[in-house]
Amino acid sequence: MTTLTPPERRPRLPRLPERIAGTETTLAALAVAGYVVLAATTHGAVVSGGTLTAIFQFLAVPMVIGLSQMAVLSVGQMNLGVGVLTGFCAMVCAWLMVAAGLPAWLAVAGALLTGAAIGLVNGLLVVLTRINGFVVTLATMTIIDGLRYGVHGTATYQGYSHRLVSLGQGSVLGVPTVFLAAVAIAILVAFFFRSVPLGRRLLASGGNPLAARLSGVSNDRSLVVAHLVSGLLAGAAGVMVVALSGSVNATIGDDLLLPSFAAPIIGGVALAGGVVSVLGTCLAALIIRLVDVAQAQYSINPDWVDLIVGAVVLGAVLITQLRRPRAGGTP
Repeated sequence: MTTLTPPERRPRLPRLPERIAGTETTLAALAVAGYVVLAATTHGAVVSGGTLTAIFQFLAVPMVIGLSQMAVLSVGQMNLGVGVLTGFCAMVCAWLMVAAGLPAWLAVAGALLTGAAIGLVNGLLVVLTRINGFVVTLATMTIIDGLRYGVHGTATYQGYSHRLVSLGQGSVLGVPTVFLAAVAIAILVAFFFRSVPLGRRLLASGGNPLAARLSGVSNDRSLVVAHLVSGLLAGAAGVMVVALSGSVNATIGDDLLLPSFAAPIIGGVALAGGVVSVLGTCLAALIIRLVDVAQAQYSINPDWVDLIVGAVVLGAVLITQLRRPRAGGTP
């Protein structure tokens, strides 16, 4: 005879901790303050329509790669190959249109499937070998990097679908379409972690693997799904790169690793897993984007920008370690 666990004793899925809400509020205030300071010190240069459009156009990719990293952080893993995978998926998308002659929608689907497939391989390798995702994705990142240069060389793909480029560089009521796409992706990711049982299981596995297993959650499945989602989002970021740039080469994605970690970590995502913040990740990506704008406006050495962002990430990690949250949360 099967004995049912009393409802009050069933393991509960994590709720949104107050510190995440506080982090999101702080980041929103910092973003507004940063933009006001930029507007005042640049004599309104960042208020012009062209500059605002550029800010939000080039915010889309950092937002999505931040969400890609957040997906694996939710289960306490890391994906060192997010940037390289984004570049590889961008090259696959462009190659399918230029060399294979496929229509844009098929090339986009091919890029998304490529990202998801590589993410799936990463997850399966982590589960089957019991090697930490940090090491596994470091290895696959090196392999993918070799494929980018070994197969495609240094060639630049351009002259592909004008409709896709027009869509990526277009706008709706003055808002860049690529940014709207990133917002739509963020909403879907938030819905996945908040309302979809599979996403809630990822948070349960990341927050307390033992309790998750005792409540019937497969931690192995959570690891595989998290890496698959991460790869899929990297593929989406690759498509955005193709639509935005109009040309793609093997160097795409080399500078995306730090932003992929900076956005979720500054946004309040726990390195140990179980806590995610979609809004915090997107706001942190916006702040990093404003730092880039400030670098261009004030002609600051880019190395100093990397130093500042790296220092902020390190500070966020140290603060997280000092707080040592016991409960997980949803976006």
